[in-house]
This record gives sequence, structure tokens and C-alpha cells, in this order.
Amino acid sequence: MKNLKLKSARAALDLSQQQLAEKVGVSRQTINAIEKGDYNPTIKLCIAICRTLGKTLDDLFWESE
Repeated sequence: MKNLKLKSARAALDLSQQQLAEKVGVSRQTINAIEKGDYNPTIKLCIAICRTLGKTLDDLFWESE
């Protein structure tokens, strides 16, 4: 399932995938795969992304029904 919430939060801060990747210490391809739903990140990476974007885990990674 695509993570449009992550993509939206990243875009709202005017960050490219590359910029977000550099801030959290992963490759741009990893951010791209998370947004496309092709990669399930570790909790550590989820927390780093949330801190960088100023969001909670629920905001970005909880799938509402």
C-alpha cells in the first residue's frame, strides 16, 4: 500500500526524497520504496522520519480503515 501520508508530509516541508534520505541516513531509493509501499521500514527508521517531518508514527504509518 502506498504511503501517501509520508509523501504529503515530505512535500509540505518542500523536501525532496534525496533531502529526507540524507536527514535520516538512508538512500533516496529507500524513501522512494517506502512511499511506493515496496519496503516496510524498521521502527527506528520510522521514528527518524517522523522526527524529521515533525509528525507522529500514527500520522505517517498507521493505516486507517
